[in-house]
Amino acid sequence: MGDLYALDFDGVLCDSCGESSRSAVKAAKVRWPALFDGVDSTTEGWIVDQMYIVRPVVETGYENLLLVRLLLEMRIPSIRKSSVAEGLTVDGILENWSNLKPVIMEEWAENRDPLIDLFGKVRDEWLEKDLPTWIGANR
Repeated sequence: MGDLYALDFDGVLCDSCGESSRSAVKAAKVRWPALFDGVDSTTEGWIVDQMYIVRPVVETGYENLLLVRLLLEMRIPSIRKSSVAEGLTVDGILENWSNLKPVIMEEWAENRDPLIDLFGKVRDEWLEKDLPTWIGANR
């Protein structure tokens, strides 16, 4: 009998963190345009960099949007709408995501299903319209 090897695609053969983070930034700009108005590429780059660190807490893709917005609120205090963003660190997100998520969902008056739909739609549109860039965002 031969050996059997099973490999998980994402995180083993492909690292989609960059793509899912960039998709989340694109979707967040659609969902919360006023918050992202004037956000420069340096801040967006910082958010994507931080997403590599907090990515382990993501169970479902839409949570990427929540993390992007939370990171933005941490970075730019003047736009804060969440009571948890002040003084929050990346380590704090890693340690407390299961407690933070329901708080921000309520404070931002968000519902899971529309965020799931938006994240999927934005991701699919990027894939359809610019496949080379989408593929390039996956390591």
